[in-house]
Amino acid sequence: MGALCIKLLPRLFLLMVTLPVNLSFYLPGLAPVSFCEEEKEGICENKIQLYVNRLDSVESVLPYEYNAFGFCSAGGKKRPSENLGQVLFGERIEPSPYVFNFKKNEDCKYVCTVKYNSGDQKLDFLKKAMLLNYQHHWIIDNMPVTWCYDVEESLKFCNPGFPIGCYVTEQGHPKDACVISSDFHEKDTFYIFNHVDITISYHVVDKSEGAEGARLVSAKLEPKSVKHAKPDQLDCSGTSMEISNKHQGDVAIIYTYSVKFREEPAIRWASRWDYILESMPHTNIQWFSIMNSLVIVLFLSGMVAMIMLRTLHKDIARYNQMDSAEDAQEEFGWKLVHGDVFRPPRKGMLLSVFLGSGTQIFIMTFVTLFFACLGFLSPANRGALMTCAVVLWVLLGTPAGYIAARFYKSFGGEKWKTNVLMTAFLCPGIVFADFFVMNLILWGEGSSAAIPFGTLVAILALWFCISVPLTFVGAYFGFKKNAIEHPVRTNQIPRQIPEQSFYTKPIPGIIMGGILPFGCIFIQLFFILNSIWSHQMYYMFGFLFLVFIILVITCSEATILLCYFHLCAEDYHWQWRSFLTSGFTAIYFLVYAVHYFFSKLQITGTASTILYFGYTMIMALIFFLFTGTIGFFACFWFVTKIYSVVKVD
Repeated sequence: MGALCIKLLPRLFLLMVTLPVNLSFYLPGLAPVSFCEEEKEGICENKIQLYVNRLDSVESVLPYEYNAFGFCSAGGKKRPSENLGQVLFGERIEPSPYVFNFKKNEDCKYVCTVKYNSGDQKLDFLKKAMLLNYQHHWIIDNMPVTWCYDVEESLKFCNPGFPIGCYVTEQGHPKDACVISSDFHEKDTFYIFNHVDITISYHVVDKSEGAEGARLVSAKLEPKSVKHAKPDQLDCSGTSMEISNKHQGDVAIIYTYSVKFREEPAIRWASRWDYILESMPHTNIQWFSIMNSLVIVLFLSGMVAMIMLRTLHKDIARYNQMDSAEDAQEEFGWKLVHGDVFRPPRKGMLLSVFLGSGTQIFIMTFVTLFFACLGFLSPANRGALMTCAVVLWVLLGTPAGYIAARFYKSFGGEKWKTNVLMTAFLCPGIVFADFFVMNLILWGEGSSAAIPFGTLVAILALWFCISVPLTFVGAYFGFKKNAIEHPVRTNQIPRQIPEQSFYTKPIPGIIMGGILPFGCIFIQLFFILNSIWSHQMYYMFGFLFLVFIILVITCSEATILLCYFHLCAEDYHWQWRSFLTSGFTAIYFLVYAVHYFFSKLQITGTASTILYFGYTMIMALIFFLFTGTIGFFACFWFVTKIYSVVKVD
């Protein structure tokens, strides 16, 4: 492995150096492209290439490549390169045979004929995809081609995808997109959308902007099912292209399109995504819900902070006024346990490893959200969010090793080799093992989301050749430093903990501690899960960053409050309890994810169900380490602070 790392190191180093630069200064796909009727090299283009992405469904977790269904292919055209984030999310963008000339309208233009023999597996696969409502995702000028239709209360919803086709059941009930037309009425029949009417809108560039030609501001389509007699006898207003479920013979599907161009002087290139984002369902409700959640959480945080400051101030003043020996003998409350409060916890090795990994995740999340707020990781910059997160995680091995080593040393640990190895491999190893099992299922199902073997090797190389050495570097500096100095000495003989009431026992406190942090994120959680599993765009990173800050504050305050109550009850085992109190938010997240699966999703099939819960377990583990670390550090700061300001003989 060492020899392999040495060979791969120059390439990996180049990848790590160039990728952050790309993220910071040049955003692929975000530079405007000008189009004109006659191509001028280096100034404007005439050909508009339509790209196709993987097909997915809200009823299945398994996405598939465009070519898996036997649609018209471009044949021999070079695929655009994909970044790490796109590969991990299963995006497979490739050129299509749909190519348009700027401002040249076409009507009922032939694309290709696809023939399926009787009993062809691809035809069965196509029918299954229509049954599960699989959706095309087309791209023009790095912008999704949308299908806009009316929803309730005369509102328009612009979907960045459109279905392959639809199905009318044996009872005559139209499913999914079959409700859009009364022509889809034959029982036990599939209707395939083999024709699209595309409308491309453009904005003419002002000469003052220093460019020529026009820029595309939207691409909309309307899918239709049309039965053509022959490729040379096209009729795009004829009867629907139906495939009976009982049909046993050969099937020939002729694909066509119509395209028209329309000038939109009111829409600028910079705001061309707005119509998609504004049409998304529940957007207005989301603003109100998030603001409401923030106000409630800020109010609760203020209350907690006020109680803590007033009560603590009185405690410290009272303790410091005890001058006589008689008063000192009658110590009470949290001052009683000053000789035991910094006693090393049980399983200190595991706790220090969790703290190292949690610190790594915390910094990664903060920096990723910060970049997203600045607009570097917008929906147009595909895969950038995931790429940024992975690169940051790899580069943040040093703080993980440092924190784990520093606290392990302060806990009195001496097995530093075991500590650094566990920091480098335990939590990442669990995530990778889960991820690998999920990938095997995706491979078995032939899904486009299956990570290619080469990418898996690259991820392992990033882990072993960059992250692990950086963890060792951090651990070296952590162990080299002196152990953390505590404000009070630890007694040799542990103090006996008195009988605790129900509310100060560990488990009730831990369960109660996760409620408040979860309360401030569950609304955002709904929209994040929607973006992952229901394929909706998530773009409100500003609000997400605010919720992130509020989560950090509430985790800290809830843990500090419960820690104070336990210390007052003379229970000094705060280290693991502080980690688990805020870490229990992840259990609430897990429960919510189960509720979301059964109440909101329409996922069917064993493989899809296993994949959903497999990926959810990865998210829950990351969230557990993240919130638990926040709770521990808040409590550590609090305990150090209060015992440093009281007089202890």
